[in-house]
Amino acid sequence: MGAGRRALITTAVTVVCAVTVLAAPGIAFASPSPTPTPSTTASSTPVTNKDLEAVRAKLDDLYHDAAVATDAYNAAEEQAQKQSAQIVELAKKIVKGQEKLDELKDRAGAAARSQYRTGGLPDEAQLILSDNPQAFLDGAGRILQGQRATKGLITELTRTQDDLKQYTADASTQWQLLEKNRQAKAAAKKTVTTQIAAAEKLESRLEKKEKERLAALEQQAALKAQTAWLDSGVLKDISGKASAEGKAAVAYATAQLGKPYEWGAEGPKSYDCSGLTSQAWASAGDPIPRTSQEQWKQLPHVDVKDMRPGDLIIYFHDASHVAMYIGDGAIIHAPRPGRTVTIAGAGSMPILGVVRPDA
Repeated sequence: MGAGRRALITTAVTVVCAVTVLAAPGIAFASPSPTPTPSTTASSTPVTNKDLEAVRAKLDDLYHDAAVATDAYNAAEEQAQKQSAQIVELAKKIVKGQEKLDELKDRAGAAARSQYRTGGLPDEAQLILSDNPQAFLDGAGRILQGQRATKGLITELTRTQDDLKQYTADASTQWQLLEKNRQAKAAAKKTVTTQIAAAEKLESRLEKKEKERLAALEQQAALKAQTAWLDSGVLKDISGKASAEGKAAVAYATAQLGKPYEWGAEGPKSYDCSGLTSQAWASAGDPIPRTSQEQWKQLPHVDVKDMRPGDLIIYFHDASHVAMYIGDGAIIHAPRPGRTVTIAGAGSMPILGVVRPDA
């Protein structure tokens, strides 16, 4: 392993950084100068841990950005599904409303035709011209009923027309929102795939032994963070027992161990982080929001020292990752692309807070 190899790794990090920036929307740059081809001259200088730490830091950034974009994609997908369902319901209402309107118009037409057959004279005039006193009394009641019925018909006809206008306007609004979310999904998908491709390209520059060393560095960093978390004494204060629903959610999550991470997936063959937690709690009979950010926003918060198995731990300042606490300072989570659902230390990542689906 020589200086040329180190230069290649350094160049790879630089290129990936440049690709990531260029992929950001709304940013324009002049054509870059040709990148010099890295030297492949061998030397005795190996790729150092410092070099690999730079790779690890960049990979963390890329996968974090991919996780944020995945949350945006999942949120747009969830909203699009809701809007599609609302459009279907509005369409049904429009069809029923139109059928009702047609029926009311037929009734109004029948009334108009009846008046035409009687020479256009209103019921009151025909009644006054009658020579039969009993018919006069019976007719008076019918006239009052008829007037009320006519008034009711006109009111119902007007209301139905207004409802149809509102249904149509609501459907138009939902279509616009649906299109907006489709565009948001497309943009998020592009960001996810760009970030993951950049990370994979960076990792592909490493040789087998370097990948093994990189994995060891990642494990060391996670262990260091977990040890610091445990050394804070937090675990001695955590003694809550899982609820029945929490036990069911943990059992579901445990059954998914070893299944691959896939962004946007919610089982049964693969999961992303919030796909795993949302499906686990859905299986326990307590549906929760689809994304880690909405889980953080909508679910009740509890103190870390009060958490119990089944609770969800939200990570990073932007709530871009979520895992399920299973007790004894451990979590089950779907980490990132290229990894599988696994058990890890609850303190191995920066904790934002804890939420409880069945509070």
